[in-house]
Amino acid sequence: MSEENEIDDSELELEEYENPDNKVFLRTHERISQELSGEIVKLEKGYVELRLTTTPDMLADDIGLIHGGFIFSAADYAAMAAVNEKNVVLVGSDCQFLSPVKFHDEVNVIARVRHKEGRKRNVHVEAFVLDIKVFDGEFKTVITERHVLKLKLDENHEDTEA
Repeated sequence: MSEENEIDDSELELEEYENPDNKVFLRTHERISQELSGEIVKLEKGYVELRLTTTPDMLADDIGLIHGGFIFSAADYAAMAAVNEKNVVLVGSDCQFLSPVKFHDEVNVIARVRHKEGRKRNVHVEAFVLDIKVFDGEFKTVITERHVLKLKLDENHEDTEA
């Protein structure tokens, strides 16, 4: 990385994006479909609560099973919102689906930033239907200097855009 592109990692620490009423504003993933990935019901610095209401579009079969991809999407969205940096990307996850989710279930997702190291953030995410834990995961994220689709691949390539 050239000297002009270097960023002091301290600039990437979680900033307080608050107004005088101490409200935190979402700074990332603003175009996510809340119908498919959940609605944020509580947003604090390093913490998110999200509610996913299951819909017929999420069905995996005629018995009422909700496809796990929608649960993962809600968990991923919650993790990104907990980090709440403009250019945050998921680089890995370790997760378990602990119980099935069925049509008409309301899934409550909680995400907490647990570890910060430079540009890296680890976020623990849990999801519940009533008091039953249905999902548990650790999400590894990285805050990038620019949008992931505009990062330089190496010194010889121009910025790439999709």
